[in-house]
Amino acid sequence: MNESEKPTDSPGADPQNTDPQNTSEPEGPQENAPETNKPPRTKPIQHPEYEKAEMERRKFLGRIGAAAGILGAAGYLALAPKNWPLSLKDTTGLRSKPVFKPVSLNDFRVPKPVSQNADVGIGRGGTPDQMLRKALDAVGGLKHYIQPGDIVVVKPNVAFDRSPALGATSQPALIEALINMLLVDCRAQEVRVCDNPIESPADCFMKTGLRKAAEKAGGRVYLPDSNAFKLLSTPGAKLIEEWWFFHRPFTNVDKVIGVAPVKDHNLCYASMGIKNWYGLLGGRRSQFHQDIHEIVSDLSIMIRPTLTILDGTKILMENGPTGGDPSNVVTGDVVMASLDPVAQDAWAFEHLLKRDPDQLPEYLYKSEAKGSGKIDYTGRLKEIL
Repeated sequence: MNESEKPTDSPGADPQNTDPQNTSEPEGPQENAPETNKPPRTKPIQHPEYEKAEMERRKFLGRIGAAAGILGAAGYLALAPKNWPLSLKDTTGLRSKPVFKPVSLNDFRVPKPVSQNADVGIGRGGTPDQMLRKALDAVGGLKHYIQPGDIVVVKPNVAFDRSPALGATSQPALIEALINMLLVDCRAQEVRVCDNPIESPADCFMKTGLRKAAEKAGGRVYLPDSNAFKLLSTPGAKLIEEWWFFHRPFTNVDKVIGVAPVKDHNLCYASMGIKNWYGLLGGRRSQFHQDIHEIVSDLSIMIRPTLTILDGTKILMENGPTGGDPSNVVTGDVVMASLDPVAQDAWAFEHLLKRDPDQLPEYLYKSEAKGSGKIDYTGRLKEIL
């Protein structure tokens, strides 16, 4: 049998094409042709052992009750009168106002040596360094008050961006000398120099030369910013019982020393050791000028310093506290160190500013009444020439 006589149903025969001469593929796409590159899709296998359980009536009611309880509690918290327990109602917005817990300061005073009578030391003659040493020796020496490892705050007067020659701020030479003594002689761990000036803090520290002097001696300058203040509690104060205070440099501090110039003041008649602490207040402190003597006396109990130093090398006799005219400045040869800032200010008012001792500033009497010291310095002075 030849190939043309093969039956059409034999294996390999094309029932649609019996013509042995027609060997071409059929034209056009084949709609039902299987895809050879992709496996056929399979239906997901069902798990006959899984059966969706119906929610029990008790569980359903429990969930409904829980949701109702949450909604009811939220409604109570939001709508209940504000004096009701747990109420969150706040019609004025005051309940959401932050509440700041006041901090307090330590008493930084150190008892004087047992054999010493002087509360106020006066050093005269020589360089600022020499006068400072004399004044400190007159009250027992700096090493008696500062121990190795102490962290010490030094608070100069940096209120204005003035040249130190104008007498409105502390003198750089005295600040440098004091920091050197603290770090070298007393082996203090750290000396922090801080103030919150009326004008730009950075400009004031630069123009007065106090930043350069402090850092040259090894001190660290602290400039104020909005996060550097805390609410300070001062029991017994009338105006600043709770007031914002430049607190950052006082963190973990052991001793505090104030270093102030001696100068005239148009409101309280004199700005010296006690008034110097005004520079640590924050907030709208200018309002206190309306009751200047009260605020200065409050400052005398806000800070209980280890020592207060008065710089009588440049004395601003008139047009204080800002100054500006060199003719108002008198060159002096006095540096004072004191354990009693009230007695110290009283002596300087009379002997350095040359004012009538019968017309002492009212803040001195108020400070004495608040227990900050005694005006009468008789028998409590020691002068070293």
